[in-house]
Amino acid sequence: MNLRFVEAFYWVATLKSVTRAADKLFLTQSAMSSRIAALEQELGVLLLDRRNKQFRLTTAGLRFLTYAQQMLELQREVRSVMGSTPEGEPVVIRLGAIESILHSWLVPWIERLRKDYPALSLELSVEPTPVLIEQISRGTLDIVFAALPASGDGVRAEPMDSMAMGFFGHREIHRKRRYGRGDFSELDVMTFQRGSQPHVALLDVFRNEGVTPRMVHPMSSISAMVQLVQGGFGVATLPKRAIRRLAGMPDLKPLPCDIALKPLPLYVSYRVDPSNQAIESIVKSSTEYASGVHKNGA
Repeated sequence: MNLRFVEAFYWVATLKSVTRAADKLFLTQSAMSSRIAALEQELGVLLLDRRNKQFRLTTAGLRFLTYAQQMLELQREVRSVMGSTPEGEPVVIRLGAIESILHSWLVPWIERLRKDYPALSLELSVEPTPVLIEQISRGTLDIVFAALPASGDGVRAEPMDSMAMGFFGHREIHRKRRYGRGDFSELDVMTFQRGSQPHVALLDVFRNEGVTPRMVHPMSSISAMVQLVQGGFGVATLPKRAIRRLAGMPDLKPLPCDIALKPLPLYVSYRVDPSNQAIESIVKSSTEYASGVHKNGA
């Protein structure tokens, strides 16, 4: 039995789409369909129900999916034990991250990852959490670092160390030693995009503290918020760790406040790949690296 055909079926069944599975394996849709048809012919059963446009596995397809995963896992184990994995074989990882992680530990971690995987082929997407969750659910990303965990067939999620948040302002404009609740009535406050965890948490804090800022401006870009703070537009809620890594911002300073912001929760979500042990190894590397950065306060 050709394991490439088994792998094709596994991804079609897991991603619930021939098109998305073809993208995952860098095949044309016709090539993917041919592999599934060849596998069905060899097994003597139909694995996919093709009677309507909605994706559905047949009863035989549901049964074979379990065997397909076991076969791919066994192949991975045999290759690992026998040392048959070619050294320098390309490792393709489609990675997604929110901007907070990009500006904190993502780049130095990738630089370290490259040493462990010299033939690493990286595809990187920096997007808001809802976009990343949707992309990994559709199978267009392998690993995502976001403020919410992803879920679904073949997707696992693990919590990571959260990021402390703070208010940041312009050094020459925001000169008070400490900002009390009443001071926010004179401030424009920038935060993450509408509906995001930092945006919702900020509104909850203001509501609970009885604070009414002059205006709250939801934004999707940390870089934009930093530049607007430097231009005197207002103050911003930003991850403290990310700001420490942004060089060349002499006018940006943390503001001592009576209002405490909730930390930004972080999760790594990834697609289980029974034929590729690199995914889980890379996820472990990321959690260990991020935890070390958190403990060291870097």
